[in-house]
Amino acid sequence: METGSHIRLVLGRAAKAIERVDRASIAGMGLNFSDFMILEALLHKGPLPINTVAEKVLLTSGSMTTAAQRLETRGLVRRVPDPDDGRCTHLHLTDEGRRLIEAAFEHHAENLETIVNVLSVEERAELV
Repeated sequence: METGSHIRLVLGRAAKAIERVDRASIAGMGLNFSDFMILEALLHKGPLPINTVAEKVLLTSGSMTTAAQRLETRGLVRRVPDPDDGRCTHLHLTDEGRRLIEAAFEHHAENLETIVNVLSVEERAELV
């Protein structure tokens, strides 16, 4: 019988291996990991307050501000002040940002599917 510590070690190594493929896939689309996560959140959730995006992608306020500026400079997002609360800014995808993240997310999803193709439907369900 396998020990808990060995199972943890194997799962950790598997997670790191998947993360390496994941990050390489994202980098191949010209994005870093946090920018991908921000754009993906906006793609699937729509425009969001900048602090909500930061919470969703696990970035500090300072890191989120820097990332938003970087993405805005690239023309991928625009910052829109909340008309009801001057302290709040929402992030919106631009058309260029939407095109990039749709293509990047599709490529990313295909790469992840390739990784799990070794599992049967039953094995996938059991793993989950």
